[in-house]
Amino acid sequence: MDRRQVLGLALAGASFFAICPAMAQSSTAKIFTGLVPGTAVGGYDCVAYFTEGQAVPGSADITLEHAGAVWRFASEDNRAAFAANPEKYAPQYGGHCAFAAAKGYLAKGDPEAWHIENGKLYLNFNKQVQKMWFEDIPGYIKQADANWPKLSQ
Repeated sequence: MDRRQVLGLALAGASFFAICPAMAQSSTAKIFTGLVPGTAVGGYDCVAYFTEGQAVPGSADITLEHAGAVWRFASEDNRAAFAANPEKYAPQYGGHCAFAAAKGYLAKGDPEAWHIENGKLYLNFNKQVQKMWFEDIPGYIKQADANWPKLSQ
């Protein structure tokens, strides 16, 4: 990693932590629905991350209500899979940023900044923050898991 990349990551991290307190106050629901009001995962199909290996927008015509949010799907099959096992497909930490949860804050999860680790879907604030999360995924998951009970209240 050259000096320019290190500086870029440092600035991204500083920006992230500067906005975290404000994001924590505005993202207090267990399921993050701030990108598309009332809709989980910004309207993206959370099953498609597993079946297609990519972020796929869901359809407003193929939905399911779960945990107080509307979930959109790209197909009837994906909706049925989610209905049968929502815990398998729903993102961890209610779709909030996994890195922020590890640091003790709630921040939005970007459906384009995603990763599946040990069969679980994680979202991050953006791809720059995700780069920091990639540096110690197991450690950050452990921290976020410990913080989540308090954050999800």
